[in-house]
Amino acid sequence: MQLGRDFVRALKQITQERNLPLEVISSGLEAAMISAYRKYRGGDQNIEVFVALESGEVSICEVRQIVEQVSDPDTELTLEEALRLGFHDVSTGDIVRVEVEPEKFGRIAAQTARQVIIQRLKDAERQVIYEEFSDKIGDLVNGVIFKSENDQVLVSLNDRTEAILPREERIVGESYPLGNRMKFFLVEVRQTTRGPRILVSRSHPALLRKLLELEIPEIREGTIEIREIVRESGARAKVAVSTLDSNVDPVGACIGNAGSRIKSISKELGGERIDVVIWNSDPLLFIRNALSPARVVKVEPVLEQERSAQVFVRPDHLSLAIGKAGQNVRLAARLTKWKIDIKVIEPEKLPTLQDLFEDLIIPEEEETCGTASKEPAKGKDLEPA
Repeated sequence: MQLGRDFVRALKQITQERNLPLEVISSGLEAAMISAYRKYRGGDQNIEVFVALESGEVSICEVRQIVEQVSDPDTELTLEEALRLGFHDVSTGDIVRVEVEPEKFGRIAAQTARQVIIQRLKDAERQVIYEEFSDKIGDLVNGVIFKSENDQVLVSLNDRTEAILPREERIVGESYPLGNRMKFFLVEVRQTTRGPRILVSRSHPALLRKLLELEIPEIREGTIEIREIVRESGARAKVAVSTLDSNVDPVGACIGNAGSRIKSISKELGGERIDVVIWNSDPLLFIRNALSPARVVKVEPVLEQERSAQVFVRPDHLSLAIGKAGQNVRLAARLTKWKIDIKVIEPEKLPTLQDLFEDLIIPEEEETCGTASKEPAKGKDLEPA
């Protein structure tokens, strides 16, 4: 059977447009021919199809075994039938391939072949998409918002692939206007009956990690290591970093000249504030760093409780340590994995000149009685009469 030049040209065009291997089309076409022939004949024949896409040649054969007495006419034939079909050098038990003429399929068979080919192409395309994006799980991907209605936000990753941005993976308060290009973290690729289901995220902590690697060469090259990241997406994040290179300031490198690097990342995340702090193997020092920008006076472990600490700050740094709605201390606790209790410590008050002179003045009662105590003169609480 000759497919024809137009048919071959159309198949090759499909392979180029859909980025499918020619072998996938060939195997799909073979399966289509087998399905069409079985439907045409109404049996369960053992069919072999050979497709040469370069030349457009197709051959379809029924594979049968030569037997003395036929029990299954779909897969067997007698020696006499084999001789009649032109197989002369054969004997009982041999396998022969009887070539059939596809032209006799009729219109229904041709339509079936077409439908199966289309389905196989869809399946092959879905498999290509699945394999392409399953290898990118945990990576950064670029996408364009092409649908944003109520709970449904769909992202176009390329001309034939779309992803879902679930509500729980969105940045709180972030808008997703149509046509807006954004960066996403690829969370999951799942094969379904309707094709690959791809989930992306804007709130995942790993999105911030990937953006840091993209923007900061020292992190990408391994000079600076990201030890921990916590986020309250859209509002604030804390990143703990460290380095073994004494010539590198890990916090300064992440922030960049005049904050250029961290501002670029913050802008990509809708203005999310990002605190970069030094990681320390000493948990008490790490807690002190994690509460930045608040200045901590001292950190003490709570001996009765595991992984619990009391942090003492001066009154003017209390609000910074706690943060808006407790955000700073909450993120610091998640970053360090310690329970943190903020306490206010009053600064030591130095005596004034007035205090010194008051101590030198002899109270009037003492001059009169000679033995009166100084305690009442200093304001000691008295018992009610």
